[in-house]
Amino acid sequence: MRKVAIIGVGMTPFGEHWEEGLRDLAVQAGIQAISDAGISGDKIDAGYIGTMASGRLVGQEHIGGLLADYMGLNPIPITRVEGACASGSLALRQGFMAVASGMHELVVVGGVEKMTDLGVNTVSDILGGAGDQEWELFLGATFPGIYALMAKRHMYEYGTTEEMMAAVAVKNHKNGAKNKYAQFQNEITLDTVLKSKMIADPLKVFDCSPISDGAAGLILAPMDVAQSYTKKPIEIIATAQASDALALHSRETMSGLRATQVAGKKAFEMAKLSHKDIDFAEIHDCFTIAEIMAIEDLGFFKKGQGGKATLDGKTALGSEIPVNTSGGLKACGHPVGATGIKQAVEAVWQLRGQAEGRQVKDAHIGLTHNVGGSGATAVVHIYKNQ
Repeated sequence: MRKVAIIGVGMTPFGEHWEEGLRDLAVQAGIQAISDAGISGDKIDAGYIGTMASGRLVGQEHIGGLLADYMGLNPIPITRVEGACASGSLALRQGFMAVASGMHELVVVGGVEKMTDLGVNTVSDILGGAGDQEWELFLGATFPGIYALMAKRHMYEYGTTEEMMAAVAVKNHKNGAKNKYAQFQNEITLDTVLKSKMIADPLKVFDCSPISDGAAGLILAPMDVAQSYTKKPIEIIATAQASDALALHSRETMSGLRATQVAGKKAFEMAKLSHKDIDFAEIHDCFTIAEIMAIEDLGFFKKGQGGKATLDGKTALGSEIPVNTSGGLKACGHPVGATGIKQAVEAVWQLRGQAEGRQVKDAHIGLTHNVGGSGATAVVHIYKNQ
């Protein structure tokens, strides 16, 4: 298996893009990535695009064909990849395997979602399709409700508090305030989170990631030729994916994600590293409790200690393991198909030393963690600079 590197990255700002459609956002991010890699489009052999629900959100299917056309990449193959909120990371994993196997040389990988054209209730129902349609969504269990159940169980088992969850939001907004691509570039306080409107007890408005539009893109190349394109290739040293039951009631536990545990373990084994070797991590924080569970499931903190660690500042910039330097899903935004690619873009910027205002000192190895739905899919990647 060949070594694979990221040689170019690009993304749009995340937020509400009223004047731009899905294809506009995807093309912008793709062109930025191609330009960053210093190549022309005719050098690309294949592409993979992650998007969760373009058919229901904007009425457009056949995204691969659409983007091959509008990016001027015909007749190369571009394949759409779907895995709910993990669609972007799954596209990256497919692109990695295509280059590592020798099937393709230069591959463009992207993620995109246009979510704000519909009302909140409609979007919530569409996102609910990433869970068990028959046994959860049909009975009224949307994702805030499902993650609220996880939060309640975590609080019961480990003594996690609402203040601990609020600390996740405060930290991520502080990081997002330093990110010009973030949907929310404002700091907030614990009091702001705790006094915000209740959505699904104990989760409040500021415990939840927003509805967002946006796109992000990457260019992958074999490591042995990557330096002919860029002086700072970023190697992907591990990729791992795992699955679990779609419905929460069928899981072994409600206070963690087994798919994250398995994918994390496999990624660390592939990279021949442990969590202590990671300099920063982009974690899937669709809700504040999700970040707490993830940093425990990945091994950064013992089970039950993630909330206290966050409240104590152990995941802040300048700490032992900076988490969500981009602002995470919570502050940077969560256009679901694009999130996994955005995480990789942030990892590249950190490892290149280009994360303006939020740079992790001496960053050498980074990790990204992306979840589909309430945890039926988890994807972990590990990256290093040269």
